[in-house]
Amino acid sequence: MSGSLNITSATADPALLDLPWQLPLDAWPNENIAALPKGISRHLVRFAHLSGRVVAIKETTSEMAKREYDMLRTLQTLEIPCVEPVAVITNRSDEDGDPLNSVLVTRHLKFSLPYRALYSQTLRPDTATRLVDALAVLLVRVHMVGLFWGDVSLSNTLFRRDAGAFAAYLVDAETGQLYSGGLSNGQRENDLEIARVNIAGELMDLEAGGRVADELDPIRVSNGIVAAYRLLWKELTGSESFASSERWRIRERVERLNNLGFDIDELAIKTDNTGTTVRIQPKVVDAGHHQRRLLRLTGLDAEENQARRLLNDLDSYRAAYAQPDSDEEMMAHEWLVRVFEPVVRAIPRELKGKLEPAEVFHQLLDHRWFMAQNQSREIPLAEAVTSYVQDVLRHRRDEATVIEPPTGSITLPISLPTDADAEPDWRLKV
Repeated sequence: MSGSLNITSATADPALLDLPWQLPLDAWPNENIAALPKGISRHLVRFAHLSGRVVAIKETTSEMAKREYDMLRTLQTLEIPCVEPVAVITNRSDEDGDPLNSVLVTRHLKFSLPYRALYSQTLRPDTATRLVDALAVLLVRVHMVGLFWGDVSLSNTLFRRDAGAFAAYLVDAETGQLYSGGLSNGQRENDLEIARVNIAGELMDLEAGGRVADELDPIRVSNGIVAAYRLLWKELTGSESFASSERWRIRERVERLNNLGFDIDELAIKTDNTGTTVRIQPKVVDAGHHQRRLLRLTGLDAEENQARRLLNDLDSYRAAYAQPDSDEEMMAHEWLVRVFEPVVRAIPRELKGKLEPAEVFHQLLDHRWFMAQNQSREIPLAEAVTSYVQDVLRHRRDEATVIEPPTGSITLPISLPTDADAEPDWRLKV
């Protein structure tokens, strides 16, 4: 390694020193490179192996790398879905002493993909709409913490499957600017227009290459982010007035926000001088209502829609098995041990990289329901797992990017309940 290398990193990883920083990024040997799908970027970006995981390395200027590193760290503290910054490498030089570009290193988000990798042949309208809806939720969340993104697009976002929908994560933050006093309506509308134009351009580019279905209209889909954003923003921040006799509408508003996946930390309630009209407005809203409840009850960390689906299954289990003295935490632990973990452990080791466990469980529930509909009978859980693994999961491409170490632990298989077991599957009772 030529010259003195400067590494700024929140988590010291000695393996950073083993990467060939003396070479331009486009000249790195294949032994260091991880072949993963990537989105379009104005900078050179490559994936590399680091300590058994995969990182994304972006060549840029020293100033931009440091700025984006700091921005991503700040967004993480604000609980904004984004990639994790690993390090900034500056003062690079080649073997002849000539300077090389600085780089930003971020950890690749496990089970995430760029939007161009989320379809096999052509992008269908419903898939495009779900991607845009996920981006609208992300844009609302960044605006609520006062971030002007400045370059909102599908290309600057990673997506993870989320129980039939998608969850969006911010990838490129180099144009972002945080405002402590929040964003003005003009700033939000500017970001929204940038998103609309960028999405239309990205979809038109796919259309020109024959990569979208004939019925997909790029303009209509791109306009969808405007409608989705404004609807969600109004629901989260808008005020509502009603007669004082309709106080049940306060609870209804809270439940609507919870169903959207948001929690209210404070609710402003005012009455007029006559006491006949009540006005309510959420003051602070946090995302991840179902995620937090699932994590609190089971320790499982899932996307919002996945958490909602798992909680529904957990609540059904409680309805079937809860005793008068059973509390919620005890029943959640029992569901985790008797239902969720046996299903996950039944997935063959070579297929565990296909999907994350919460998504596997969600898809298994869907698969079992479709089997029951097609065969007009109740499907035992063990039969559903076998069918799902062989007919669905085995034919999916891998979406994980974690490289298991050769000395990793081995989990012994656990048998699922069958019809011959003494205790029948609880779902057949509910």
